[in-house]
Amino acid sequence: MLKVIRAKLHGIRVTSADLNYHGSITLDPEQCAMAGIYPMEFVDIWNKNSGARLSTYVIHGPAGSRCCVLNGAAARTCQTGDELIIAATEYVAGPEALYGLKPRILTFLPGNQIDQMLTYEVFRSDARAHDFRIVDADSQTLESCHTWPNVDIAAVRADLKAKHWSEADIDAFVQTHFSL
Repeated sequence: MLKVIRAKLHGIRVTSADLNYHGSITLDPEQCAMAGIYPMEFVDIWNKNSGARLSTYVIHGPAGSRCCVLNGAAARTCQTGDELIIAATEYVAGPEALYGLKPRILTFLPGNQIDQMLTYEVFRSDARAHDFRIVDADSQTLESCHTWPNVDIAAVRADLKAKHWSEADIDAFVQTHFSL
């Protein structure tokens, strides 16, 4: 069995810490859905500012809040504004299973707006049996990079606007990918 990455929030900033809450990390359910992270799922958390590493479970905060709140004992490992890497993992039978995985990785701007949606891919190349690449999910089809059909179109529009897309380009993207 291999323990592998299944989903990751990379560079999300801590918005608050609540020492007196009874544990966990509180995250925006819309961002969790885009990455494929589930409520009550255990995740590994790495603080890029302090180097602290911990494991706790996910609970959902308000949708659209872009929250990232460490609760209980985890609150002692961070300060508001610290950048975190939050990783969900799974076990696979062996190296051959890596070819079928497409972990979703979200990267963040200050304010916890999504900057990029990426996927990791393992593939067979001429150089090695298990080669690796990072793919920009924006260039793939919607079905391969979002939790379809539970996509929050308003959040996608806001993320594209944050990337400085024009209204015309955003409208065209939504029309292309969300029209049924």
